[in-house]
Amino acid sequence: MKQASLRLNVNGLHLQVQSVGQGPAVVLLHGFPDTHVVWRKQVAPLVAAGFRVLAPDLRGHGGSDAPLAIDAYRLDHLCADVIAMLDLLGIERARVVGHDWGAVIGWLLCMQAPQRIVQYVALSVGHPAALARAGLLQYLRSSYIMWLLPPGLAERALLAGDGYLLERLTTDRAQVSHWKRSMREPGRMTAALNVYRANIPRGIVHGHRQTPVQVPSMGVWSSGDPFLGETQMRDSARYVAGRFRYERVECADHWLQVCAPEQVNALLLDFFGVPATTA
Repeated sequence: MKQASLRLNVNGLHLQVQSVGQGPAVVLLHGFPDTHVVWRKQVAPLVAAGFRVLAPDLRGHGGSDAPLAIDAYRLDHLCADVIAMLDLLGIERARVVGHDWGAVIGWLLCMQAPQRIVQYVALSVGHPAALARAGLLQYLRSSYIMWLLPPGLAERALLAGDGYLLERLTTDRAQVSHWKRSMREPGRMTAALNVYRANIPRGIVHGHRQTPVQVPSMGVWSSGDPFLGETQMRDSARYVAGRFRYERVECADHWLQVCAPEQVNALLLDFFGVPATTA
């Protein structure tokens, strides 16, 4: 399986993108504290099904540039990076899969540029409006975010004790090892946390984020997710004017694509349709 590591100049920074396969494009968008590596168990099945997989390291992560300014990590900039990547590669339309913050970016892309998205799959995180209205239990689940916001506090805590807190996040040891290696690089933990600091204080639900999603979408939630409840994903249907499909994966934690890859891959291929014939 031939893989190319592309270094693209987008919006004044270099974006590292893994490109594998030939055919209609599938863009995989990671979240915190990940890189493209979190999709390692999805690439081969998608390529075998006839897709070209594009897995960027979002700005501040992995091999991509990490601007110093917190405002550089606003969601509008992150969305613009994805569109610029597609433009540079001459891709008119793509399927998109997003997880965690990558799922938020995917939802916004569906609202901002629906003409560029063929189908969308959100893992773990539902539509921003559904998340905001998910009630007290979801508020309590998300309360950990508040201690990620003060500069320096989370950096020290997450890397203390050889990454003890990182080890508590998922049962997948390979993913934890990757986090430890990548987050020890100077400035990388702060850059990764800046997506919270740039967006949580201003709120992620306003303006065009209330626009009904016209793109055919699927939401996949895992029952072992301690951070996000089922309601916010199920209720995403209210904000999708097009077709919305909901799927539940039992027992897997928040990182369902590495903890339950067979189930996630089967859902992706079924939703996208195999064999893939058109983009």
